[in-house]
Amino acid sequence: MEKTSRQQFEFKAEMKQLLHLIVNSLYTNPEVFLRELISNSSDALNKVRFMQVTGEDVQSPKLSARIKIEVDEKEQTFSIDDTGIGMNFEDLTERLGTVASSGTMEFIRQLKDQKSKLDGNMIGQFGVGFYSAFMVAEQITVETRHADPKEKAWIWVSDGKGTYEIEESARTERGTRISFRLKNEHKEFANAERIKQLIRKYSNFVDYSILVNGEEVNSRGAVWHKNKNEVTDEERNGFYKFISNDFQEPMDHLHLSMEGRINFKALLFVPKKAKPDFFRTENLKSLQLYSNRVFVRENCEELLPEYLRFMVGVVDSEDLPLNVSREVTQYSPVMAKIREVLTNKIFGMIEYWVESEPEKFRTFYDEFGPLFKSGLNSDFANRDRIIELLRFHSTLSLDAGSGKSGADSGKSGADAGKSDADAGSGDKTTGKKKAEKKQQDDKGVGKKENEKPAMEDLVSLKEYVERMPDSQKEIYYLSGDSLEELKRDPKLEYFRKKGIEVLLLVDPVDAFVVPGIGSYNEKPLKSIEKADLDLEDDPDHEKQKEKVSGDALEKLIAVFKEEAGDRVEDVVVSRRLVDSAVTLTVGKEGMDSHLERMMKMMDQDMGPSKRVLEINPSHQVIRNMSRMQVAGSGETVRLMARQLYDGARLLQGELESPGEFVSRMTRVMERVSTK
Repeated sequence: MEKTSRQQFEFKAEMKQLLHLIVNSLYTNPEVFLRELISNSSDALNKVRFMQVTGEDVQSPKLSARIKIEVDEKEQTFSIDDTGIGMNFEDLTERLGTVASSGTMEFIRQLKDQKSKLDGNMIGQFGVGFYSAFMVAEQITVETRHADPKEKAWIWVSDGKGTYEIEESARTERGTRISFRLKNEHKEFANAERIKQLIRKYSNFVDYSILVNGEEVNSRGAVWHKNKNEVTDEERNGFYKFISNDFQEPMDHLHLSMEGRINFKALLFVPKKAKPDFFRTENLKSLQLYSNRVFVRENCEELLPEYLRFMVGVVDSEDLPLNVSREVTQYSPVMAKIREVLTNKIFGMIEYWVESEPEKFRTFYDEFGPLFKSGLNSDFANRDRIIELLRFHSTLSLDAGSGKSGADSGKSGADAGKSDADAGSGDKTTGKKKAEKKQQDDKGVGKKENEKPAMEDLVSLKEYVERMPDSQKEIYYLSGDSLEELKRDPKLEYFRKKGIEVLLLVDPVDAFVVPGIGSYNEKPLKSIEKADLDLEDDPDHEKQKEKVSGDALEKLIAVFKEEAGDRVEDVVVSRRLVDSAVTLTVGKEGMDSHLERMMKMMDQDMGPSKRVLEINPSHQVIRNMSRMQVAGSGETVRLMARQLYDGARLLQGELESPGEFVSRMTRVMERVSTK
């Protein structure tokens, strides 16, 4: 496209949506526009400084690096001018005319759906900083010249209502000046003292002079280069807020100064909360990289493995060349060593939380656990440390939290294991003493009333194994969408009856990573969905209940096989059911049903794998079906068999025709009520 002296452009459709949202929505803190504009100027100065130290030619090479803000209270005007890298014609059309981030559009859709207020934290997180100026301005003028001496200067003007204009400018110096007249309701930002206050609040640690009407305001300096004992909490937290665009203070930090075979300094932070778009992997950011205080890269992926990118901060190494490229950092032994040290220090911090600050560990696990657990499939060097930090809900921990014993909660689906619950109430039977001690610890013996341990509802694999009875050889788990769903699952009935603890996996990541653990402390991890579980018969159960057996049972199984057809791998007698008539389990080649549902969401063409239908010959319904079959009511028996099978599919989330299910239920009830 030829660059004529004056051109008009139309914003892209998504850009119009964003601008409409910014201009017309209610804002909780419009002051954030200043933070965003200063942040953009700082980034521009970082880029031109990098060009200079790497020997590139730049426009106006003797210009000092600074950010200059001018306000006029009488005229209600505001301007910010930097001597950074500036923008060329393509930058103005591509960066100021479109929304580059898919996460930004998702953000817009969520706000519209939820009718939420747009606050400054959201603006910073979704990378729409420049446009936040439309909160306070009627029209914005951008005058800019790129640092490349061959580029022209340009003026960009827009009122944010659909179009923008670009024309050539007479500007001779590199950099960018953004100016506008403030709306009447935001005239406070034309007051110099108000602007100074906001700079000290949001941008005090920008590494360049910020001048307001000629007066330098900010306290510059690389905080990470200071002795950690000389940095105040206020200074440290202020720096965190500056680099993270977060309004909250960090949960914890690491201030490192490493000397020896490798030299680097780092200041890393753990946020209290994950950002709204945090788990979109394309939006995961890493640490900022500096070389002897000179900014090198904004998002240096080589500094941390992906599963630790909840950390925010900077790393500065004098052992790296200034012109380090992505290819160099990817294979650099210096980067590899820094990565190893940082990873080890982060693990040390998390392990310290477990022992000494469980509240922090719980906050971390709730916010960043899904990302952290994904390291099991990628970081084999730290695999064992990750496994030790895993925490799960379980039948026992849920009962401990609700105050129910195994006996109280049996049929409600909340039974954590009768023997463990009995042990906590004074039962001295063999194999329960460890559980008794553990329950005393979990209930907080010696703690103040109502004071609960931070992780009392979650269990580690180590804790699970420590309270396993001697006869138990495997670690059992069940995965699903929610605890309420899992607590009602018929497959838990045998384990409740026998007092065997089962891990309940409700984090979607667990379904992918837990099967890959294989075993812990020589105890295999096994899903109780598996049809081939080595379960013992319950002699008491067998004595107390009548059951269908022999030829009558074989005939009934044949009916179930006929009604389920080739959709099931087999129909067998169940040893795990106590209170339910049927359930579906996973065959030898099958996939965990929860994992399969998630895989199907990613691949719509993926069909369900075949299950094994297990029936409980002691259940009243099964016994009635057998009597009805003998009495010649074969058609009703077939309807009931199909209904039981589809009911099991409904619980698995695999029933395609609920309407047919309800209609058949009505027919069954009609037939039974006429008997």
